[in-house]
Amino acid sequence: MKYSDRAKLCTNPTAIKLLNLMEQKQTNLAIAADITTSAELLKIADELGPEICILKTHIDIITDFTPELPTKLQTLAQKHNFLFFEDRKFADIGNTVKYQYQDGIYHIAAWADIVNAHTVPGPGIIAGLKEIGLPLGRGLLLLAEMSSAGTLAKDNYTEETLKMAQENSDFVIGFITMRQLLDDPKFINLTPGVQLQAGTDKLGQQYNTPEKVILEQKNDIIIVGRGIYQAADPLAEAKKYRVAGWQAYLKRLKN
Repeated sequence: MKYSDRAKLCTNPTAIKLLNLMEQKQTNLAIAADITTSAELLKIADELGPEICILKTHIDIITDFTPELPTKLQTLAQKHNFLFFEDRKFADIGNTVKYQYQDGIYHIAAWADIVNAHTVPGPGIIAGLKEIGLPLGRGLLLLAEMSSAGTLAKDNYTEETLKMAQENSDFVIGFITMRQLLDDPKFINLTPGVQLQAGTDKLGQQYNTPEKVILEQKNDIIIVGRGIYQAADPLAEAKKYRVAGWQAYLKRLKN
């Protein structure tokens, strides 16, 4: 199914917006901006924003964070039509994650369209995040699998995660995963560890190509970090990934 047709099956506002903008912009590329200064993050958002559907952030590694940064980022998101995914990986009990999501110095719920969570604490973590995020129309991704070697996110953990998602499909919009785990068009699958050439890094990160991720493993969004922002020409490299990801999506539709 086309992304835009899948959007019609969703009830979560963020899922609907994301699937529609992917079709409109013809991009399934997410940038993982794992950088440490506000200036770098704003530069990536402005320069690469036209090529992406999602900007994935780690706001807590920004060394010069100020409350004005999210406002500036939101202006760029509106300018270039992309969503924010704060890669917070919540992993505590429901009562604690409520405050981590809404309060503190980052006020993540106020600006991040999407956040994610481990399901190790059980369904209470989803309930806590949902209490804050659902009234704001936000979306949650669950970590069903990870791209690092030796990951424990597999087997029974993955099966239980899928059950929790199905029971909370009004708020859970999809998964961080290496392959399509549920044949349900409402759920969006995002895959990290993507490069134009397959391989691994020295810390155990495993890389797959856009075609393998989208066409073979039937995922929806490729997440690319260092392969783009550490390139000599990040914009040119982002265009390559955008084309590769979109062409794989078109092939999948034909198949």
